[in-house]
Parts: sequence; C-alpha cells; structure tokens
Amino acid sequence: MSAQETNPNDLTIQDLATMKGIIELASERSAFKPGEMAAVGVVYNKLEIFLKAVEEQQKAAQEAAAAKAKEAEAETTTEEAEKDG
Repeated sequence: MSAQETNPNDLTIQDLATMKGIIELASERSAFKPGEMAAVGVVYNKLEIFLKAVEEQQKAAQEAAAAKAKEAEAETTTEEAEKDG
C-alpha cells in the first residue's frame, strides 16, 4: 500500500461525527434499553469531547496558517517596496 492509498478500515473524524449522529438518532427513537443508556451516554460524551477538541485544533491551525500567510505577504510587499525604492 502506497502512502497515498488509505485503508478502507481506518476511522476518520467524519466517521466519528457520523457515529455521534447515529447515537443521537437511536436515542431519540428509544432504540436503547434503559440499562444500556449509561454505557451509550459514556461513549457519546467521549465522542463529543473528542470531536470538539479536534474542531478547536483545526480552527487554531487554520488561524495560524492564515496569520503565517498574511505575514509572508507583508514581507513580500516590504521587499518589493525596498527594491522599488
């Protein structure tokens, strides 16, 4: 398997978000017995916390990338102004 190929059995963040949605839907439809709800709730809470953390990390990475791009653009503009000056 090359570096570009992915294993179809790998879990992605999207898969985890889908699982969270399935748990929500199944809970709304009373698919779980009362004795099962505690275990389901624990897993759901873990998924929710994990997905929120991933979302925050992604936002921070995007903000850092945007700031870096803006900084690089400012440096380029300054260098061009110095050449023209």
